[in-house]
Amino acid sequence: MYRKIREVIRMDKFKKLVAAAPVNLVGWAREELKEYADEVIFYPDPPKDGEDLAGRIKDADGVLVGFATQMGEEILRQAPKLKYVGMICSLYSEESANVDIAFARTRGITVKGVRNYGDKGVAEYAVYQLIRILHGYGFPLKDGKMREITGLKVGMVGIGDSGGLIADALHFFGAEVSYFARSVKPEREQQGIHYKPLPKLLCDSEVVFTCLNKNTILLHEEEFQAFGNGKIMFNTSIGPAADMEALENWIRQPGNLFCCDMTEALGDMSGEVRSRENVICMGASSGMTAQAYELLSRKSLDHIREYLGAEQAKREGCVKHIL
Repeated sequence: MYRKIREVIRMDKFKKLVAAAPVNLVGWAREELKEYADEVIFYPDPPKDGEDLAGRIKDADGVLVGFATQMGEEILRQAPKLKYVGMICSLYSEESANVDIAFARTRGITVKGVRNYGDKGVAEYAVYQLIRILHGYGFPLKDGKMREITGLKVGMVGIGDSGGLIADALHFFGAEVSYFARSVKPEREQQGIHYKPLPKLLCDSEVVFTCLNKNTILLHEEEFQAFGNGKIMFNTSIGPAADMEALENWIRQPGNLFCCDMTEALGDMSGEVRSRENVICMGASSGMTAQAYELLSRKSLDHIREYLGAEQAKREGCVKHIL
């Protein structure tokens, strides 16, 4: 009996840990994972379909996924040994996650994601791109004159992690920054960055940044009518923040400029719209810097260690209770 108890205490690793699709972990993190599992498998390519994904994880007790891998209820049901899912990507809310966290909870599966690892790069991109536009570096100057950020009326639609950094940077340069969010933020009000209802924020702003959770669409035809023309819009969200038809109609109007870093932020626009001179897409995530990859890796492994430590504590507590 005591031999079996000692064996239980030593069970502080995954039996099989599977990265079911390519994940953004740096080299040292991939090596360190071997300390936390008897077997570690990294798949170098995305699964072809749901059946392929289910086959990859069917006998795993730990799974790692990126933001592009969808793990809904149907997939999770086919992994009876699964106890832990590590999202090697952002997790802002259950509703926007690519893993069905609510269902996972009913199966006793722990799901962990990461926050605050690529926000500084996004803020740097926003300031860089805006300065290029205002100074005419590759863009036509409004009224034929360069302009400073000072006095620019900027509206933030969402002022969370990355949106907050953009707001701070532009506020530092003297922009008149306001925001729309689900609630008033007292710390922002004290800073001089004030809440406005969405229609007023859009109407008052010369430049608007949408910094929203994935799958959050707030801008429709009515909002673009409030925004008006001769304006600049940035979308730094992982996915689209606007109704596609309404956004396409706005882009087609003279004097409007739409900017984003990732192609995912464009949504399902037609090739004709994407190729327009007033649509500026960098085609890459501005947040995924060398520092961001390091931070994402470190935070992801921190979650794994915390999970295994908690499981170990539970087992030891059970053993002490038995003794």
